[in-house]
Amino acid sequence: MLPNLTITPAADKFMRRIVRFSGLPAGAGFRLLVSAGGCSGYNAEFSAEPAPQPGEQVLEADGLRLFLPAASRLMLDGVTIDFADTPTQSGLTFFNPAQGACGCGSSAAAEPGVARIEVGAIGRGRPPAPPRAS
Repeated sequence: MLPNLTITPAADKFMRRIVRFSGLPAGAGFRLLVSAGGCSGYNAEFSAEPAPQPGEQVLEADGLRLFLPAASRLMLDGVTIDFADTPTQSGLTFFNPAQGACGCGSSAAAEPGVARIEVGAIGRGRPPAPPRAS
């Protein structure tokens, strides 16, 4: 079952660019793996992929193909996915109206529902090349 989620225009634009500039052929999509964790409640990894993997479902929105593993589908139900680009953060953000704000006081995140995604999480389904010997 596909989740009932909202993708803002900024997030849609970001995902389309990742797929478009990946160099993959037509029909490629954006794989989004979301898991529980962090103060925001979400950890996320994403990549451009040529096709969904077994067990993934495809959510299509105006030509954008979003590949979602089962765990991600459960986590994203009712969530709004946005893209933030500010001086302090850049990446996908997740807002779940059913989740309260964090009260742990140990996070530097200013907004609840913001998942920080490291640049190294962006890929095309291949591990990064090993460093070259000098």
